[in-house]
Amino acid sequence: MSIEIDRPQDLLTMIGADLGTSEWLAIPQSDIDLFAIATHDNQWIHTDVERAKTGPFGGTIAHGYLTLSLLIPLWSSMLEFRQIDMAVNYGLNKVRFPTPVPAGSKVRLSASLAGAEDVGRGGIQATIDATMELDGSPKPACIAQMVHRYYHS
Repeated sequence: MSIEIDRPQDLLTMIGADLGTSEWLAIPQSDIDLFAIATHDNQWIHTDVERAKTGPFGGTIAHGYLTLSLLIPLWSSMLEFRQIDMAVNYGLNKVRFPTPVPAGSKVRLSASLAGAEDVGRGGIQATIDATMELDGSPKPACIAQMVHRYYHS
């Protein structure tokens, strides 16, 4: 379920707000394989199912950067602006991968608004504390502080 707000400027009044939790998203081996091809990262812990069974994780795992890239679709499902011209990923302040994401597992995102500031020209910079949970794990798959800019004239 997403939170709907009128325009990016409304974020200025929401600092500290819990922005909810996304739906679960499955991470199949096929997605891991496609990511390996796209990024030229074919390390066996990601792509060699048979060899990975005897490796340190007992099977293949998602790339950390695949996990990180899933922040965007999960985040986009959580917050919806009724009036917006453009959204830009401005960067990340901190990223950690506390536990690996096994192929076939599910993740979801929980987030809160850590900060928001007017950056001029109709832009609001939002800092979001994000935690990607791994189904069945006491540790999160990813912890990141995302920085986005939203524009509305």
